[in-house]
Amino acid sequence: MGANPAFLKAAGKGADAKRSRRRRWGRWLLALPFLFAAASVLQVVVLRFVDPPLSAFMVARQLEAWGEGDWGFRIQHAWRDLDRIAPSLPLSVVAAEDQNFAGHNGFDFKAIEKARASNAKGRRLRGASTLSQQVAKNLFLWQGSNRPSRWVRKGFEVWYTLLIETFWPKSRILEMHVNIAEFGDGVYGAQAAARRYWGKDASRLSPAESARLAAVLPAPRRYNARNPGPYVQRRANWIQRQVRQIGGAAYLEQLD
Repeated sequence: MGANPAFLKAAGKGADAKRSRRRRWGRWLLALPFLFAAASVLQVVVLRFVDPPLSAFMVARQLEAWGEGDWGFRIQHAWRDLDRIAPSLPLSVVAAEDQNFAGHNGFDFKAIEKARASNAKGRRLRGASTLSQQVAKNLFLWQGSNRPSRWVRKGFEVWYTLLIETFWPKSRILEMHVNIAEFGDGVYGAQAAARRYWGKDASRLSPAESARLAAVLPAPRRYNARNPGPYVQRRANWIQRQVRQIGGAAYLEQLD
């Protein structure tokens, strides 16, 4: 007994529809990397001129607090242009975190190799992550709670770092960093930190206060810039010496 022609025709149409859907999905999947690249380029170009009200890390911290039931928690943040921040703070951040900032293109390969060699010996060395990488991570990405997540984030971090270094001058990168860096639990940026710890404007931060803010950056929820313990005070003293070593206020003038 032969198959029903109408049934065969319907089956054929169904198979064609499935193949068509698969092709459409395939085209979308192939297009996704290009769409992401275009969107991320536009994102970085816009932020070259527009000051962001929040960063990805700020949003994540607020959601974390709410997830823990702390409904009263509020992020503290207020943008200040670089020329309205005491020069001692960006200088302290550079001295503490990335002394090759003016010369590298987003990645300090000597520092990376030094950190890799130190880690291989069982000693953890900070300093391999440049200010550009830190801005890319803090502004656009996430912390990463496990190894696969951190590796995926690292890939995006490299991409955003390249874009930032391509489209932003160094002065904008530094301005962004001192405005979105976490200086205490929920305290982001120079202005919020100056208000929280000393009740003053960021333009009036002293070199000692700026050095203490830079000193807590390794673990801003653990250390306190207003009441520094021995580690923070020692590191702050070292940072002030390094600020003089890199040239003081003249250093900022060389940034494009």
